[in-house]
Amino acid sequence: MERRKNGKMGRFKVDLELANYADVHLAQAGLLDPVKVRRVRIPGVVDSGATRLVLPKSVVAQLGLPSAGKVGVRYADQRTSIRNKVKDVWLKLLGREGTFTAMVEPKRKDALIGAIVMEDLDLVIDCTTQKLHPRDPRWVISEV
Repeated sequence: MERRKNGKMGRFKVDLELANYADVHLAQAGLLDPVKVRRVRIPGVVDSGATRLVLPKSVVAQLGLPSAGKVGVRYADQRTSIRNKVKDVWLKLLGREGTFTAMVEPKRKDALIGAIVMEDLDLVIDCTTQKLHPRDPRWVISEV
């Protein structure tokens, strides 16, 4: 896919729900009151040029997500850095849900949704309409 003049490929906003997967699991098992699940709804930017899920540090703290070490990062402008990584991020987008690791970005205000999330949830980008759609609305299709 060719990059636009602003250096961004397909980028647009969506709303998503995030939670601490350990809390979700405990609530599903009846061991935690569902209202006590740490969750948040935040805007996210779908970026066809990004790989991972990226979360604001404030959201990571609010959800109490556990550390998963460090990850090397290369930004679109070619800068590099080392960032913290967290695990057990429960994410719901367009009625589909999954559990992911995420990179933590200290000054970010919204989530960044990269290819790993879109691939796992079987969502495709329509760059013409700037929308995200399920490849098949009935279920996730896995290629084997």
